[in-house]
Amino acid sequence: MTLTQKRILILFIIIVIATILGRFAVRAVMNLLLGGTMFGGNFL
Repeated sequence: MTLTQKRILILFIIIVIATILGRFAVRAVMNLLLGGTMFGGNFL
């Protein structure tokens, strides 16, 4: 694998992780604002 291919692969992995964490963070903030549970369901 060339250096360029490695850079593209690493960049792609970072983009995927950032997308997942970004969506998770938005969901957490919305749950705090709306008073919901983080993962759905009733823990009590």
